[in-house]
This record gives sequence, structure tokens and C-alpha cells, in this order.
Amino acid sequence: MNMKTRLRRLRSSEAIRALVRETSVSVDDFVYPIFVTHGEGVKNAIPSMPGIFQYSVDTLGEELERVCKAGVRAVLLFGIPEKKDEIGSEAWSETGAVQNAIRVIKRDFPEIIVIADVCLCEYTSHGHCGVISGGKILNDATLPLLCKMSVSLAKAGADIIAPSDMMDFRIGKIREALDENGFSDVSIMAYSAKFASAYYSPFRDAAGSAPSFGDRKTYQMDIANGKEALREIRTDIEEGADFVMVKPALSYLDIVKAASEEFDVPIVTYNVSGEYAMVKAAASAGFIDEKRIVLENLVAMKRAGAKIIITYHALEAAKWLSE
Repeated sequence: MNMKTRLRRLRSSEAIRALVRETSVSVDDFVYPIFVTHGEGVKNAIPSMPGIFQYSVDTLGEELERVCKAGVRAVLLFGIPEKKDEIGSEAWSETGAVQNAIRVIKRDFPEIIVIADVCLCEYTSHGHCGVISGGKILNDATLPLLCKMSVSLAKAGADIIAPSDMMDFRIGKIREALDENGFSDVSIMAYSAKFASAYYSPFRDAAGSAPSFGDRKTYQMDIANGKEALREIRTDIEEGADFVMVKPALSYLDIVKAASEEFDVPIVTYNVSGEYAMVKAAASAGFIDEKRIVLENLVAMKRAGAKIIITYHALEAAKWLSE
């Protein structure tokens, strides 16, 4: 042991700790998810996600004012349709909830980056992310519908399209569809390594997207597979993804780390609804210090290699970071 090396010297004061700190979290790292729906005067609380609501377009401005005040630059939109059908046709409607919201944001809050989720699960009567036949989710039959949805969202003004369905080949097909329709400047943020996780339950309450039968394990990733996650990411990059995502965050930081070391594209991680809900529940019971826990979790995501963090804590974390 080298008795001259005292690592505690670098921890002796807050000023010194800040001077040598290896990882930092900034409000610029955050994307804030928002749920939008039809109607007027709607602000529906989501019981399993305290502080998160469904908004109609006329009440959305209140939340966007908070986003701007916090300094958060980007939002991720999810839609709750008026009606559902077997193929999720409202997903590409010009008057869909998300399409309407995008136009309002671009008119009233042009400085906000709009990321639009692309998936059929919120819009289908069966709650699965694709076309079904005989109880199976059909990959290739789903791709044209995802392309229609992507083009519709780009026409409404989305800056970034974020396919979360986990169908094979969808990134390449969506890239072709966007380019063919004059949207070559619209980016794709691929949910590349999206695992079949138990952490999504509160989101499914918020978006009304729980499957009516079976599960999503035939298209979302097996939670045990790390090397396969890197294959998924590599494939999406080859097909044209501009950003790649690992979802969820906390249980998959090893995948974030491996992806950040192997690929030279921005790595996104999604601090999902279940992770948010657990922190909120423990904090409300007085078991944890919410501020310290949230900031520690966010630092862990950045330390693992995430460039961008999608998190329901974004507005609170932005406030805490400015204190």
C-alpha cells in the first residue's frame, strides 16, 4: 500500500468534491413525458403516478408553462384516443390527440422540442403494439401502420419520431417513409433495447394500454439478455436511427454502459413509470429522502453513459439542480 496516497483528500470539502466530480446532471439532459387526450378542461390525475396527469389540448398550456419555467427543452408525447379499434387507426388521424397537441406546442411554445411516441398499443382495442391474427402479433403487417403514424406526426410538426413498438425492421421502414414524404430532417429516436419489464404498470394505467390477452414477450426483449440488446441497438443504427434508447433505466444500466462504449450515437434511457412510482411511494411514506434519491438515480444514469434521460421527475429535478 502506498501510504502517501490518501484518496480522502479529494473529498475533504464540497468545493473540492465539486472540482473533481466526474459526472454531472443538467436540466439539458431531460425529456419530460406528457399524456394528452381529447375533450375540454381535462386534467385527469393518474393515481399510480402522483403529480402526473392526462391533459386535453386546452389545459396543456399550463403544463408547458411549467416545462419552460423549469428550463426543460424537450417533451415526449403519448396519446389517449377517443375510440380504439383492431388496428389503432386513430394513431394516424390528423385530428388525433397527439397531432392536435403538437400543433398547439409548435404554435405557442416553438422553443420546445417535440418527440412523438410511435406505437399502436394505446390505440388498439386489444392493447398490443401491432396487428393481430390468430392471437399472434404480426410484425410485417404492422410496419405500414407505424409508417402512417410516423408521417402523420411529422406532418403535425414533430421534431423527433420515437418508435417504441419493437417490431423488426421498423426503423428502416419509418426512415424510408419520412424521407419519401419530405421529412428527411425529422430524427428517429429508437426504443432499441426495450425490455418486457414489470416496471411499466403505472404507464399502462396512464395510457390505457394494457394488453387484453397475453403479454408482450414475443416482441419486447427478454429481461435476461444483454448481448441481444446490443444487437438490437446495432440493427437500429444501421437502419437509420439517430438516437437509441435503453428502457427501463435502473435495472438496465449495464446495457446503457455497454451501449455507450460501443456506439457513437446519443444513448437515451427512460426512467420509467414504475421507477417513478416506487420513489414517490417510498417518499410519501417517509422512508427515503426523495430529492437525494432522485438525483442519485439520475447521476447513475449519466455515469453509465446516458446522454439523454426521459424522466417524470424532470421538472422537480430541474428545480432541485438549481437550488
